[in-house]
Amino acid sequence: MKKIILIIILTLIIGAILFFGVAYFLNLNSKNGALQITSSPESKVYLEGELIGQTPLCKCEATDMLKPGNYTVRLVPNDKNLSEFQEKVTISSGVLTVVDRKFAKDSMSEGSVISLSPLSDKEKTELLVVSLPEGATILLDSNEIGKTPFSYKDPTVSDHVLTVKKIGYKEKTIRIRTPMGYKLTVAAYLSTLDSLNATEEASVSATIPLTPSPTIAQKSVLILDTPTGFLRVRDRISGVEIARVTPGERYELISEQKGWFQIKLKNGDAGWIASQFAQKN
Repeated sequence: MKKIILIIILTLIIGAILFFGVAYFLNLNSKNGALQITSSPESKVYLEGELIGQTPLCKCEATDMLKPGNYTVRLVPNDKNLSEFQEKVTISSGVLTVVDRKFAKDSMSEGSVISLSPLSDKEKTELLVVSLPEGATILLDSNEIGKTPFSYKDPTVSDHVLTVKKIGYKEKTIRIRTPMGYKLTVAAYLSTLDSLNATEEASVSATIPLTPSPTIAQKSVLILDTPTGFLRVRDRISGVEIARVTPGERYELISEQKGWFQIKLKNGDAGWIASQFAQKN
């Protein structure tokens, strides 16, 4: 009887080992993808509205990877004086998506999102470069290849130096690698130059009469390009969304705080927008 019980116990143990071993093997070979997020200064990371940690963060372990699909990533800097960053990213099977953000005041923030997606033709390569603002010049290994947004077919399978630049903005350089059978997408977020800001402020100051006058026009803000094609208007700084405005539209400026403009909407309501996506006039 004891031998039978021992055999049963050993059989159960071996069965459990095989089960968990196979499960672990399948997990390691899952079709999930990895996500790495860095920022300066450090920030809280929200994925689909859920707090998942703080930068630097990497969901790179087999048990921690993400299912393929589109996700909304939101970075909230620990420095309350800096505006948060939100963007949609694509996770593909077996590859790493990288988000990097350098926070600064107003339009001085910069960053990049680099992702891979498989091509139907495994013998092809592709490089897609987009930027905010659009119309930036693209250089690949010091050779100009076009202006954003731009799709470059069949770049060599190798390490490259990608440069994105535009007059009035800080030049951004990113090291990339274009693998066979994949489309590499690079989204570059450019920051304005201090000298440009100084020039704009000087221009505004020069147009204001020395003697105050009740006929002086109200200051306004121009909505700039955004990654989503619209800009959220909030009831207060970092508050809830009450409306959306579109790039190219202009609104009366009521007041401003660090990283935020309070504007008057067309219906007369007041709301707050992130100043990094608006230009004061």
